[in-house]
Amino acid sequence: MPPTSSPPPLSPSTASAGAPAAGLPAPSELGDRFALDPGIVFLNHGSFGACPRAVLAEQGRLRERLEREPVTFFVRDLEGLLDEARAALGRFVGADPDDLALVTNATSGVNAVLRSLTFEAGDELLTTDHAYNACANALGFAAERAGARVVVARLPFPVGGPEEVVAAVLAAVTPRTRLVLLDHVTSPTGLRLPVERLVAELDARGIDALIDGAHAPGMLPLDLRAIGAAYYSGNCHKWLCAPKGAAFLHVRRDRQDRVRPLVISHGANSPRRDRSRFRLEFDWVGTSDVTALLCVPAAIEHVGAMLPGGWPEVMDRNHRLALAAREALAAALGVPLPAPASMLGSLAALPLPAVASDGAAPMQIDPLQEALYRRHHVEVPIMPWPGPTQRLVRVSAQLYNSPAQYEYLGAALRSLLCA
Repeated sequence: MPPTSSPPPLSPSTASAGAPAAGLPAPSELGDRFALDPGIVFLNHGSFGACPRAVLAEQGRLRERLEREPVTFFVRDLEGLLDEARAALGRFVGADPDDLALVTNATSGVNAVLRSLTFEAGDELLTTDHAYNACANALGFAAERAGARVVVARLPFPVGGPEEVVAAVLAAVTPRTRLVLLDHVTSPTGLRLPVERLVAELDARGIDALIDGAHAPGMLPLDLRAIGAAYYSGNCHKWLCAPKGAAFLHVRRDRQDRVRPLVISHGANSPRRDRSRFRLEFDWVGTSDVTALLCVPAAIEHVGAMLPGGWPEVMDRNHRLALAAREALAAALGVPLPAPASMLGSLAALPLPAVASDGAAPMQIDPLQEALYRRHHVEVPIMPWPGPTQRLVRVSAQLYNSPAQYEYLGAALRSLLCA
């Protein structure tokens, strides 16, 4: 389980906000824009994201507004506020706002689709061995409930290029394939899959694609219209840097009559005709703190303003930093690079020496990850993949990170693995 306390300090004081503790490498010049602990070398943006102070302040203002007059907020104002958030998000991801449902995380969006669709005994639901565990579990649940079966395409890793991915996925398609779950950016391996090509190939075969785009918004330029997937679920709290609990589900217009939210509420029997049932149902699933969703426009604005070139420069800087990070780690570990640069965004994974293991539960922290945290004040995921004895280190690159932090990680890993 995650540790319940912070590691011991390296020095009596961790200095001012944004400044590193003594002995730790400094973050980038943008480090003070985020609320991260300066006593931790945080190289794990990919797991849960990190929200800028300015966006957290906006969330605080929205929460005060909610609590000042909850009826006005939820009944009189919320619909318009959600419309504004959806419009800003639609512009950012290349989608018609009417095709977007705001949800709390990408896994919820994937579940909403899988719980809504109907399958029959003998149907095949296809995914890959790089799929995110939570979404693979949801796919398995949907298959088991219907008497269908999950088929897993084995993607190469190391991988030479996107054509290998396309070939592996299409080779697993059969006349019984009804749906394909694909990651836009794979969680364990950090690979950018060629979803545009795959969606087109599957569509030509009459097969819908459900894209788990958890990592893509804010990491990659998105044009959901051009991708054309029937279903696409993405997070806003990761690389877009909104507060936790902000995500979206994009459903193509010709598929919206099939998809219902996980919670059926007032929209199910609303007599209104000015909005689609899709929007009426997803916009209200019960009382909750929706301020994270409403902060999406602020996150788009504030993060985009951190560099002169806006979001294109943000994405390019993070990509180049991820490439530099894996070069430094590969040199420190003496391992080859497992994927071409063109298949990476702001995540990079490298193999580590195999260990004896019976497996770990999801969300359980690897002993090496814990040692990095406790002894070296580094937060970076060490994950078992593809089997319990094989491990990867996965680094993230975000605006607050610096090249020196990855050099520090490389030295720390080398010291622990050679001990």
